[in-house]
Amino acid sequence: MRGRGELTELRGADLRFTPEEAAAFLNQVMALGLAAEDIAALETRTEGWIAGLQLAALSMRDRSDIPGFIKAFTGSHRFVIDYLGEEVLQRQPDHVRDFLVSTAFLDRLSAPLCEAVTGRTDSSELLEILERDNLFVVPLDDRREWYRYHHLFADVLRARSLRDGPDRVRALHRLASDWYERNDLPEDAVRHALAAADFERAAGLVERAMPEIRRRRQDATLLGWLKLLPDEVASRRPVLSVYYAWSMLISGELDEVERRLDDAERALGGSAHAHASADGEELRMLPVMIPVYRASLAQARGDVAGTLEHARRALDRAQPGDHLGRGAAAGFLGMALWASGDLEPAVRTFADARTSLGLAGNTADVLGSTLVLADMFVVQGRRREARRAYEHSLQLATAQGELVPQSTADLHAGVSELDREQDELEAATEHLRASKALGGRASLPENRYRWFVAMSRIREAEGEPDAALDLLDEAERLYLRGFLPETRPIAAMKARIWIAQGKLAEARAWADGQGLSAADDLSYLREFDHITVARLLIAEHRADRQDGVIREALDLLERLLGAAEAASRTGSANEILVLQALGHQAKGHTALALVPLNRALVQCQPEGYIRLFADEGTPMAALLKEAEQQGIAPGYVRRLLGAFGPAEGKSPLTPTEMEALSEREVHVLKLLSTELSGPEIARELFVSLNTVRTHTSHIFRKLAVNSRPAAVRRARELGLL
Repeated sequence: MRGRGELTELRGADLRFTPEEAAAFLNQVMALGLAAEDIAALETRTEGWIAGLQLAALSMRDRSDIPGFIKAFTGSHRFVIDYLGEEVLQRQPDHVRDFLVSTAFLDRLSAPLCEAVTGRTDSSELLEILERDNLFVVPLDDRREWYRYHHLFADVLRARSLRDGPDRVRALHRLASDWYERNDLPEDAVRHALAAADFERAAGLVERAMPEIRRRRQDATLLGWLKLLPDEVASRRPVLSVYYAWSMLISGELDEVERRLDDAERALGGSAHAHASADGEELRMLPVMIPVYRASLAQARGDVAGTLEHARRALDRAQPGDHLGRGAAAGFLGMALWASGDLEPAVRTFADARTSLGLAGNTADVLGSTLVLADMFVVQGRRREARRAYEHSLQLATAQGELVPQSTADLHAGVSELDREQDELEAATEHLRASKALGGRASLPENRYRWFVAMSRIREAEGEPDAALDLLDEAERLYLRGFLPETRPIAAMKARIWIAQGKLAEARAWADGQGLSAADDLSYLREFDHITVARLLIAEHRADRQDGVIREALDLLERLLGAAEAASRTGSANEILVLQALGHQAKGHTALALVPLNRALVQCQPEGYIRLFADEGTPMAALLKEAEQQGIAPGYVRRLLGAFGPAEGKSPLTPTEMEALSEREVHVLKLLSTELSGPEIARELFVSLNTVRTHTSHIFRKLAVNSRPAAVRRARELGLL
């Protein structure tokens, strides 16, 4: 009959209320007047079980704290215990009841697992009977291999199993742990060993699982396990102590890190028994990894000297073939050199670290380190090198298949910043869309703020400073200190937008609050702040024409330029030269302003800088026009002037002066005015994304704009849309 479609079967799923039916039952039949969120929470808690909803409804009458009751409503509630205990559990045959109680503690059920725990050989048949009789069993796959109990029923069963005493329950957990270990499911094996209070076994399982857990960067899982182990168990095991320290480091719990590393060093000199279950390779690496983690602790605390000391010690201890140890040690050494502002050795050392991590097969760390190396390249003014590093790593990430590695989304955000500097605002936005589409799992927590910074910079370039500030607020909320030196503080980025908006009082309050002045001693970690102070002083001079203020700005810029050039920070030097030009211009010394401007143009042209100049607005446009008249880098200067808005770079084009758009470009322009993304436009036109970008670039050039919103606005002004 089933095969002929003549049999109608009712399963558990058919006997559950839908969310809409649950709402009607609770508010119309039971007259409770619950809010939508309370109904949703209760429907989730009961899984739509009709009797469960009725029991909950009866219990809620005359209660004032409805959300609190729903949160506490479990299988331990007396109505549920009475109903499920007396009406369901007690009516089962003894062997079924024993099976239910013995397997109650399992989150997932399979026949082999149940046989290992209960000692029965008929577990498969019993699971089929439970499902057939709708005894609160939910299949987890189409093959009926894995099941779980209904949450409320599981609560009742667990309460019943405790009557046999905690020793019995712990013994069952131990059997489950053994089965999971034999079947290569280490996370479940650890969980049940911990539930069995078999802490020595749990510690051994954690040690054996650790290489894979770390490779997958499941640091929160590892820290959760370690916190459940008694201190006397963890502290005797050097491998556990070291990775306990590491897990606390990356979660920001710095106070206990040093003690855990001290425990590891003591345990290394202890009995061999404490090392018995540890992976041999992990043990061998400890003399290197302990100073590596001491270096990381120093780095997290902003102690550059301590980071250098411990990283060098780790590098001295690492053997030539110890790629992971050498990569980790060189990585922290490179970051410490970066924090000190010494970019050439920093880049060299960090590039060596990245190579070592690649040789160790540690793809996740290779991808994560690309962002650091690319940031260093940008500080050096080597933007093309930064792009090559990003593109290579994106290819590496793509080669991993469907499992997108962490940091992939962060790589897209990095490329976006490079595109933005080249005034490719649509391409920059496209990379941020790609980053967001990959989701949070493809981004490291300490890098998630970077997406909002990159989008803020795009909004700035599009002439939307308030939107840019809102994005920086969100970036500030997400910012985690991490291990990287804070070279571009978000607060200083906000101050720069205020300066551009003419909100000098807000910017001055920022500078005073940070204790910044033009007379400060200079350090690389405050370079971005001090360049921002110079911007503020130039703006204040424009506002009140005080000669003392502009002298302070130019003196500060001269000192900053000397420090940047001495340490090969050409990227920093480029911005400083631009500001020197603007400072001299503000004093009325145009001829003097062209000297640093010429140097900046010579250094910036090969690397494709555009927004560095265009973001400075009308004053820079005037200087560039002067440079053009004097024949300074004429082709590059014309390209730069084309990136300014019509009011700054040139007069707006009239419809008769404008180069006509092709029919295809008009079609693309209409699609640009919609909410479609670049890839969606490409699919609509049946062309590649690169072809869409080419059309977009031609449209921007012909309309004399530099962004998608500006193109749409200009097209509407011209009657093209």
